[in-house]
Amino acid sequence: MTKSVGEMKMASIYALYLNKVRRKGRSQAELNAVLGWLTGWPEEELAALPETLTVAHFCDQAKWTTHADQISGMICGVRVEKVTDPLMRRVREMDKVVDELAKGRPIAKIIRSGQPN
Repeated sequence: MTKSVGEMKMASIYALYLNKVRRKGRSQAELNAVLGWLTGWPEEELAALPETLTVAHFCDQAKWTTHADQISGMICGVRVEKVTDPLMRRVREMDKVVDELAKGRPIAKIIRSGQPN
């Protein structure tokens, strides 16, 4: 039986994000900056997420930026702005900003507002 995305461990997802951005020459600090901006999680806590924290609980505890609705485009063949399930929308938003970081986009453009919320 396959786990739902919400049941997955956020620390594992974070590790995958970190590997992706490092392979593309970006840093953990940059990853923490974009995820911190998007989710409101303190940057220093992102690298030390509890192993028991699920994606669903991570998203529930996040203080999402008001600029998250500006995140659009394709990620994994899915148009972010068309996702109707609230949890999957949040996951796709995270995927999209991490993908933009890995592709070399400047952080100021990723955060869309120029400043963290």
